[in-house]
Amino acid sequence: MLFLLALACVPKQDFENLSAEVTSARAELTAQRTYSQGRIIELEAALADAQSQVSALGSDLTAREGELSRLNAEQASLLKDRSRLKASVEEMESALNELALRKRAAEQRVAQYQDLLGRFQSLIDAGKLSVKIVDGRMVVQLATDILFASGSAELSEDGSAALSEVAGILASIPDRRYQIEGHTDNVPIQNAQYPSNWELASGRSIVVLKAMLAAGLDADRVSASSFADTHPVSSNDTTAGRAANRRIEIVVVPDLSQLPGFDELQAVSKE
Repeated sequence: MLFLLALACVPKQDFENLSAEVTSARAELTAQRTYSQGRIIELEAALADAQSQVSALGSDLTAREGELSRLNAEQASLLKDRSRLKASVEEMESALNELALRKRAAEQRVAQYQDLLGRFQSLIDAGKLSVKIVDGRMVVQLATDILFASGSAELSEDGSAALSEVAGILASIPDRRYQIEGHTDNVPIQNAQYPSNWELASGRSIVVLKAMLAAGLDADRVSASSFADTHPVSSNDTTAGRAANRRIEIVVVPDLSQLPGFDELQAVSKE
């Protein structure tokens, strides 16, 4: 009997053990499922967060691309502005250089005029001549009534002495050329020697030229011309006005090489 009871008890124990194992396995599976479900939730949350970050990064990238595009456009604009500014600065520097050249040229002309005044001051004070700026040129002006008799191109004694002194002063100024211009009033003259005021003014300017050559002025530094009554300095309606218009002007020929733009002008003339 005891043996049979023992045999009867073994299957129950096995059942209980098997039941316990099943219960344990079921509990373990339940725990694993619970854990897996938790992990799934965690991973889904992480995925959602990652997707949110990707979306944010995408928006940020788009914004940065827009900013980069704006900066590139701004840089291009700045480069253009820089080029324009550089060109403006170069133009301004060129204009300032040109202005400085003109200023120096003007200062030089003023100095030359003052020097000419100083050289002729004694003759100016004696009332024999005047020094003026006419049409931008320095001019030594002598009244022909001092130099010549009416309607004549023969130098008076006083006129010859005055021209000798003038020629000496002009000859002492280096690197200068002169043009002698004859001017008359509008009273017509007509004789065998001088058919018109053109011939009279021309004859007088040539006589002055010869007198200055005789006084030592080099021939390659002087020329003569006639303007007749075409360039009056006063009205011919009065005696005083006509006397002022009868004159000899000794023009100091401008040295073009000292003027701004001369090099460019010379280059153009050689093309």
